[in-house]
Amino acid sequence: MSLHPAPVPSREELLATYSKPLPKGLRMLLTVLGVLGLIVFVAGLLMAPDRAWRAYHFNWLFFASLSSAGVMFVAVQRITTARWSRPIVRLLEGYVAFLPVAFLLLLVSLFLGKGHIFPWTHERPPVAEKVLWYNAFFLSTRVIVSFGVITLLSLWYIYTSVRLDVGLLPEWGSKWAEGLRNRMRTGFGEERRELHSTHSLQGKLAVILALCFGYGWSLLAFDLSMGLSLHFQSTLYGWWFFMGGWLCSLTLFTLLVMAWRRYLGAEAFIGENHFHDLGKLCFAFTAFWGYLTFGQYLVIWYGNLGEETHWPRLRLMQPWVWTTVAAASMVFLIPFFGLLSRAAKVYRPTLVLFTVISLVGMYLVRYIEVYPSLYGVVPSMPFGLWEIGVTLGFIGLWGSCYLAFMNAFPRVRVVLMTSPYRDEVQVPVNPETMEPLPAHE
Repeated sequence: MSLHPAPVPSREELLATYSKPLPKGLRMLLTVLGVLGLIVFVAGLLMAPDRAWRAYHFNWLFFASLSSAGVMFVAVQRITTARWSRPIVRLLEGYVAFLPVAFLLLLVSLFLGKGHIFPWTHERPPVAEKVLWYNAFFLSTRVIVSFGVITLLSLWYIYTSVRLDVGLLPEWGSKWAEGLRNRMRTGFGEERRELHSTHSLQGKLAVILALCFGYGWSLLAFDLSMGLSLHFQSTLYGWWFFMGGWLCSLTLFTLLVMAWRRYLGAEAFIGENHFHDLGKLCFAFTAFWGYLTFGQYLVIWYGNLGEETHWPRLRLMQPWVWTTVAAASMVFLIPFFGLLSRAAKVYRPTLVLFTVISLVGMYLVRYIEVYPSLYGVVPSMPFGLWEIGVTLGFIGLWGSCYLAFMNAFPRVRVVLMTSPYRDEVQVPVNPETMEPLPAHE
């Protein structure tokens, strides 16, 4: 352990590094992808509506779960009072920008596309309990409330995080968010008090968000993914689903940190230790996802009940089997052995390779969750123009939301990296009196 504390960067140094304008060509590319995806989707509605809506649905599951899990990971940093992530965690907070859009997209699928996506709209569930559970009004209400609460809490949490920097830094950012930044500065007080009051509020919000995230995404997984097969049920499915989103958020975050570090020239603030930590997290949750996958499969295999075994059996039959095997290998097998060593975690080319493989693998997992349940045994796997086009549209939309956030607010937690009071938050303090609280409180 070093006897000398690491030098504290100045706010001017951080702002000069992290405020580099983004190339307009990138924004244009994402806009083109979004428009292209929209054109393909609209054409699909006219020519192959089932394919278009189902491609829309599995992409929504992929991007919405990823974005929500990213904000949850940010909240976990507060729960654990982590300091290692301060130079990079704002790059993850940008995930929140997609959640309001995802909420609107969810409403579109529930009210306009449900007949093409959900079997309960035209097929009676096999048992009375499921008839009640898949009642259209009941299901739509709980899905909207669950995702709505998660979205509102996520926005509130990131708002408090961004406000701490906006309130103390010079005006900077896209014009569209100028009014929001001005509102953040209204009533902003003395730095030390704001730091502690924000930290105290975030402690409460983070725990509430964690509870709502776990419960809410379990419901969403049951209703929007598992429920596509009316005969199947698994109590582990919710965990398995949202931990897939969690792993996705980390692999994409790792790629983004590497990209931002290179583009901004932020080597002085984002070091090898950050890549090592991110690599360890990706490795750990790769192992955990594999554990959940095998645990769910083992119980189904051992129980040998027809209403459970048909779900994995279908995915191990033609034409789905090779996609299923590829997805499991890409999410677990390859990254698990690939990221075992420290060298693979800190050497950027290998870290890029295994995180990209994992991310693409989870995309295939979402596809395999949805399509076999809706198509059953078919001569060939339905994957082509409609799926690729809609995916490109979602990539463009998600990326545009992310860049809009990163262009509107400070890209680093400047206050928590430079404030003379930054380490006081490791000890609980009453934000009103500024007196330390007893440890047990």
